[in-house]
Amino acid sequence: VNLSARQFRDPELISMISQILADEGISPDLLEIEITETLLMHDVKQAIATLEQLQALGITVAIDDFGIGYSSFNYLKTLPINVLKVDREFIKDIPDHLDDMEITAAIISMAHRLNLSVVAEGIETEVQRVFLEEHQCEYGQGYLFSRPLPLEQFKALLPAPVECVSDTVE
Repeated sequence: VNLSARQFRDPELISMISQILADEGISPDLLEIEITETLLMHDVKQAIATLEQLQALGITVAIDDFGIGYSSFNYLKTLPINVLKVDREFIKDIPDHLDDMEITAAIISMAHRLNLSVVAEGIETEVQRVFLEEHQCEYGQGYLFSRPLPLEQFKALLPAPVECVSDTVE
């Protein structure tokens, strides 16, 4: 779930998310909140406090579009986040631009050294997917996998739920 700057700064954010999770019966570990790095720079201390509260609920926190905003390694090492999303600007020209390949590989390596998972955005070719896999990028998104879909078409892609049938009752 992407949060806007306005939503992120809402003093009721944590209680609102907690209430929604409880009302819908959703486990917090199934929710990933995405925020942009530029959103964090407005009030870093407050951002860290909010991120810590989200993580305390068991929610995964991701930095979206990493590398195109106000990237600061100092903030990156202090922010309570779980996932780093590599912006598509670094992915789109792989394998044609060696610089983008080197930067992407470095971001992935750095994220892993900080115990963060990595998502590459904007994967459009098999060559890009293979490059990212070779550099241990855990997750990817992009048109190679699917274009955006209406909910019903998306649901059709998911495996059918498994029903448990038992002949015995204990």
